[in-house]
Amino acid sequence: MSSDRTDSGRGIFKNLSLLLGGKTIAAIVSFIYIVIITRALGPAGFGVLVTINGWAVTVGGIVAFSGWHGIVRYGAQALEAGDTPRLVRLARFMALVELGCGVTAMVIAFAFAGVAGQRLGWPPEIVPIARWFALVIFANMLTTPVGILQLAGRFDRMAIHPGLAPSLRLAGVVLVWLSGGGLREYLIVWLVSGASEGLWMWWLAWPVFREMRGREPLLGPVGGTVGENPGLIRFLATANADLTLRDFAPKAAPLIVGGVLGPAAAGIYSLASRAAVIIQQPATQLAQASYPVIAKLLAAGDVAAAKKLSWRTAAIAIATVVPVVILLAFLSKQILELMGGKGFGAGALVFILLTAGRAALLGAVPLSSLLLALGRTTTSILVNVGVNLATLPLLVLALHYYGLQGAGWYGALTGIATFLILATVLALGKRRPARLEPQAATAAAIAPSGIDNG
Repeated sequence: MSSDRTDSGRGIFKNLSLLLGGKTIAAIVSFIYIVIITRALGPAGFGVLVTINGWAVTVGGIVAFSGWHGIVRYGAQALEAGDTPRLVRLARFMALVELGCGVTAMVIAFAFAGVAGQRLGWPPEIVPIARWFALVIFANMLTTPVGILQLAGRFDRMAIHPGLAPSLRLAGVVLVWLSGGGLREYLIVWLVSGASEGLWMWWLAWPVFREMRGREPLLGPVGGTVGENPGLIRFLATANADLTLRDFAPKAAPLIVGGVLGPAAAGIYSLASRAAVIIQQPATQLAQASYPVIAKLLAAGDVAAAKKLSWRTAAIAIATVVPVVILLAFLSKQILELMGGKGFGAGALVFILLTAGRAALLGAVPLSSLLLALGRTTTSILVNVGVNLATLPLLVLALHYYGLQGAGWYGALTGIATFLILATVLALGKRRPARLEPQAATAAAIAPSGIDNG
């Protein structure tokens, strides 16, 4: 049993190392184009760009669908049973739901871009381009291929994805910079590169899915998918709601800052947030790395091992990142001015506070993954509603009373509160036997076979 636990822990961190390798490359590329574009546009111009992109991303996050948990959970059952037709029907079903929700989100983002622009201070001549940023929502339509790659243990391919769109964006930004372009041209580059993200992921997953489906046709009926995957709709609804609520506040924050304080403040806040990506990205990747391994332990009936692994992963994650937070605190102003110029140095305290909040979230991610794998999605949703949604009025008040610094205090508060509440919920749960839903007990996320995912 001890060996199994050790192997599971190694699986998570090997998966994580693969994903972080791709994210490291993306971070370097992103750093270069952010330095160029912030110096070219200044805080106000950069603020317009990020709020236009943020509008599309926020609408997509609310309306679009994220179902990779469902692919991993129910697809694993189909693979274990050797039922390839069931797996293919599940993939078709997920893709259709994603497409339908994504198109709906794009229509909403396109139709209401003008209203958003009036509140967020977009120049009138930029609004037509802002409408077409609805296409960026294509980037949200990548959860089905993510699930397929996780199911196949192809985290090497997942590690490639983070660097593709940033590389395209860097090439476009350099071209605009050399040609003396302005905000309009940089927006077009952002639009094209953002919309390409989802297409890249589908391209990476296509050969893997082609091998997995064998002789099953790509196109075909999806009838019976819900019936042959008991609890599918409830699981997808709750898991997707959990992810949406978890991501809503971070996505909406730049828009709220821009709406209350104007584009320049939104630009400074967004650069500080991007600088804190060194903390945020490990949290995102840790979620993808830990969920399949934890789910596999639960599928084997070893609830105690899954809980112990989750707590240990959270502890190691926080212990690892604390020295980084301390180092960044001493260099916060220099980092922001290096990235954006003197005008962005005012975001130093915001940067420090955001890194502290995201460090806490890094510890919260394995605990949230454990709740999802246990089938306690409702609990996870309630935590995210309480922390991310219910506290948004505090952000508005903090901005009114403390200006831009209030956004930093809000970020620190929500990150730390999320970790403490999740830890309390799971700690109290130790006093009574874990309640596993039937699907959670039988759904094994495929562990890496030769290649670890992350």
